[in-house]
Amino acid sequence: MNLSPRIIPPLAPHLLFKTFPLLIQTRHPTFSTLTLQDSSNIITSICNSLRRGENWEYLTKKFQSFHFTPPIIQQVLLTLKEPNDSKNALSFFHWSSRNCKFKHGVFTYCITIHILAKSKLVKDAKALLESALKNENLFVVLDSLIGSYKLVDSCPFVFDLFVQCCAKLRMIDKCVDVCNLLDENGFMLSVISYNTMLHVVQKSEKTSIVWGIYEYMIEKRIYPNEMTTRIMISALCKEGKLQRFLDVVERSHGKRCQQPGVVVNTCLIYGMIEDGRIEGGLSLMKRMLQKNMILDMISCSLVVLAKVKMRDLESALGVYDEMLRRGFEGNALVYDSFIGAYCEEKRIDEAIKLMDEMECLHMKPFGETFNHLIKGCSEVGRLEESMKFCDKMMANGFVPSCLAFNKLVAKLCENGSAKSADQLLTSLMGKDFVPDQSIYTYLIVGYADEGDIEGALKLYYEMQYRSISPNASIFDSLIIALCQCGRLKEAGEFFSLMIGQSLTPSIHVYKKLVASHLERGDETGAHQLYRQIRREIGDMQ
Repeated sequence: MNLSPRIIPPLAPHLLFKTFPLLIQTRHPTFSTLTLQDSSNIITSICNSLRRGENWEYLTKKFQSFHFTPPIIQQVLLTLKEPNDSKNALSFFHWSSRNCKFKHGVFTYCITIHILAKSKLVKDAKALLESALKNENLFVVLDSLIGSYKLVDSCPFVFDLFVQCCAKLRMIDKCVDVCNLLDENGFMLSVISYNTMLHVVQKSEKTSIVWGIYEYMIEKRIYPNEMTTRIMISALCKEGKLQRFLDVVERSHGKRCQQPGVVVNTCLIYGMIEDGRIEGGLSLMKRMLQKNMILDMISCSLVVLAKVKMRDLESALGVYDEMLRRGFEGNALVYDSFIGAYCEEKRIDEAIKLMDEMECLHMKPFGETFNHLIKGCSEVGRLEESMKFCDKMMANGFVPSCLAFNKLVAKLCENGSAKSADQLLTSLMGKDFVPDQSIYTYLIVGYADEGDIEGALKLYYEMQYRSISPNASIFDSLIIALCQCGRLKEAGEFFSLMIGQSLTPSIHVYKKLVASHLERGDETGAHQLYRQIRREIGDMQ
């Protein structure tokens, strides 16, 4: 964005006369009838009239023949820029707009706003800011405020008012961009302005922006106060993350933390590391440590997590050893990081060994720790152990993630154990687990492959009841299984239903249906399906 101020510079007094010649009349001793040597007298007279408190009617009569232009109006305002003249400046702004039928441009608005902000006439400044923002692009107004700042010898407080007005008008999408732009021009917002932005964004549906603003303010060394922390705790509640990070802090620190800000800051750094912004997260964490905004034990644990995310297990183990040498104890966050890394590398025995250590040390694992093990054991075919971890997880008050459970169900069904997977799903659903389409797909395909068509149909109707749409794989499996059972009429019904839902049957489905019709002696039906296959193949080519 080009920040060169789009301004109309104030004219020197000796240029005003050349640019704006006046009409000279000789009847009444009003301002418009006097011969003037210099147009700067006009500005002086207007300012003096305002200082004497002359009313608008008198001002209108006195200056009725004078042609006001943006440079003249701006010069009058700049002459009245000092705090003792600020109300006169506001009066002139409104008088020139109403009585001279003059529409002020955004730059004139901004000069007036600066004058009012400098004099702490907050209510009036906000009113003009809101008016400007409703009629102009946010960045055009900000550009003009920056461009007119030095002309008025303004104060940074004006930008706090600007941001607060943007927040009030729900202009929240560009909050960080606004902060960046101000920072590039050497202006720093107050913590109150950041709190205003955070509060409005947290109340909106765009809660993800909250963390971006919070991160930015700490980067710029604007440190949170009690109100900031309250707002961020509300954001954690709204996102459903509060209990999760209370547990992270407690299990890293070894006891319940009494500082809500530590929970918020842990969430921020943890999120940055999880997002892959590791360098930025660790840099921000160092700054937090200097200000006692995060605990040493938690910061060490987060460094371990960061090294693991970077796939540098050797460095992670080095950091962990250093933690122990400094007198810190192992904690659930560190163990979770290593277990996740070992599972990802298929080093399942080492992961299970760490889980056993946690039990011996009476550490309560996170739900994610069980998810790592369920997924890891399933991927290497250790299904009995995976199912045991699933049972342990439920005993600890957790339910598996869909991703972890999908892995287990997929492998069980591949091994011909769809019924065991289905029974496990029944147990989980009693604990409010919500299955997704993938889980139903694995189970239905598994039952169909095992020839248990009733089990497959039961799950299909359960999907319908839960308003989960079946995919092409489910229809393919059901149709083929029904054909194999000789239930050709039902297979045809599912085939019609599949076509009606704009799903494309596989070639195997067509072949099975054709073969089943021929076995029944229905050559007409077989030929119709064959022609449909040819059309489908033609469409694909």
